[in-house]
Amino acid sequence: MITSQKIVSYYDRFKNIEITFTKDLIQVTGLITQEVSLKCGGDICPCIIHSSSFEQAKIVASIKGELLKKLEEANNSVSLRWCFRNLDGGNPIAFSTSARSIGFSPYGNSEDVALFTLQFSQRPPDNLIEIIGRILDANFNFVKRKDERILITADSQRKLNVFAKETTVFIGNVPRHCILRDISFSGAKIIMMGVAKFLVNKLVALRIDFDDPREVFLIKGQFVRSELVEGRKDLVALAIQFEEKEIPIGYKIRINDYVSQVRLEIMPEANATKS
Repeated sequence: MITSQKIVSYYDRFKNIEITFTKDLIQVTGLITQEVSLKCGGDICPCIIHSSSFEQAKIVASIKGELLKKLEEANNSVSLRWCFRNLDGGNPIAFSTSARSIGFSPYGNSEDVALFTLQFSQRPPDNLIEIIGRILDANFNFVKRKDERILITADSQRKLNVFAKETTVFIGNVPRHCILRDISFSGAKIIMMGVAKFLVNKLVALRIDFDDPREVFLIKGQFVRSELVEGRKDLVALAIQFEEKEIPIGYKIRINDYVSQVRLEIMPEANATKS
């Protein structure tokens, strides 16, 4: 749950920015594609949400039937039904956005399927602003704060919902036990047994488990530098730089939620210091 102030902030900052509902994004948002539909007049037809901003959505729908005729009869007025899984385990979150169809074009090479642009008639429901806003906010802070490290302590582990500091790094598909020392949007530092000169520059994949809800990410990257572990000649600390295109949006959201939470906790202290 987020505050109404945050909803307003999302809307004002990202009003015109569009996101595309890729397979990864559908999974992260919990969009239930089978429950999405377009209502035109008294008729309901299935459709696929291609992309959306807070001002319009693009959908893919069949034009083999009477959709174009129905649109004309309804003066292009439609209602787009959305449906998302409830991440808290309750009933699905369903709502509709009133809109006008302002144009369409063939989708791909098909003569039977078209890509429609729907202009929302009013500000969309807060649920949609929250769902899309979290994605856009995570992407924004990924660029702005990608190298800020989060040291894994008992407190940060709890707030991040990291399942365990002990995890696995795959080096050439060979699993190796390791411990998370810190993580960021763009990388991580781990401690493991080994010799630095044989590990630096190796391509790897790091497993990071989160809880509430349980999610497992296997993120590709590369060992880019090493540090000694004081008092332990058998251990080495290794920094991993993630491959930017391989960083899941779900992982970015996890880091961003933590960063946002910590900033909210710091802000009252900063205001008190100023006064």
